[in-house]
Amino acid sequence: MCYIDTHAHLNLKAFADDHTSVIDKCSENSVTVINVGTKLATSERAVSIANENKNMYATIGLHPIQTVAGRHDEEEVGEGGEAFFSKGEEFTADDYRSLALSSDKVVGIGECGFDYYHMEKNSYLAQETAFIAQIKLANELSLPLMIHTRNPKPGLESPTGRSVYFDVFEILKKYAKVHGNVHFFAGTYADAERFFSLGFTISFTGVITFAKDYEEVVKETPLDLMHAETDSPYVAPVPYRGKRCEPWMVTKVYERIAHIKNIPLEKVRDQLSENTLRHYGIQIDI
Repeated sequence: MCYIDTHAHLNLKAFADDHTSVIDKCSENSVTVINVGTKLATSERAVSIANENKNMYATIGLHPIQTVAGRHDEEEVGEGGEAFFSKGEEFTADDYRSLALSSDKVVGIGECGFDYYHMEKNSYLAQETAFIAQIKLANELSLPLMIHTRNPKPGLESPTGRSVYFDVFEILKKYAKVHGNVHFFAGTYADAERFFSLGFTISFTGVITFAKDYEEVVKETPLDLMHAETDSPYVAPVPYRGKRCEPWMVTKVYERIAHIKNIPLEKVRDQLSENTLRHYGIQIDI
């Protein structure tokens, strides 16, 4: 079995000049990658990369911070000097439906959900509208959802006064007829259990290699309900901190999960790979 990075962004600007060499390195390290769309253009790019490379797959969707115009923190760029800027985009179901049907390498819808960290004024309704529309498309196409969740900056309140995890759960409970994955999970185990009750999984990033905050959740989460990811180009794991994160680095996330759970790496690798094959209905061919 190989390693699988269930959430990466080789389709973003940070990899515009060298994504081919990064894909080659993924192959050398037996790493299969699901590249995740953040708007229509990057979704199209994710599908193109998947079609051109046997160890690449794609999800397509509209990230919540892309739903309204606004400038966001430079840290969200990953590489380069300019702060991220969203022009604001409406989710057009017809375009995404056509894109999903254009390739069997499309394995999910999203990333979609709520982002309270980068929330422009009065943007909650736009985020909610796009989120529900993507859930409905996923239901129609019988594709799993890739869920984005991020709480407000410290000291600020969410627009609902509740945790982003609770708000996302409530929307999923009301509308979703498919399963999905809550990526970059940073909530409590109680939050995780709510998602498990809906048939959803959670995934962990390189953050667990340098932050202790998530160890209890990693310990408590059943191995068959988790995934490993990088969210490349962000949050490179130890020992690559400070560098651009690349999908082949996901092996360090697997290693950390094995260490926290005190079980063999091979068991983690094989179970997490099996989880992804089952969850996204893909066949690994590398």
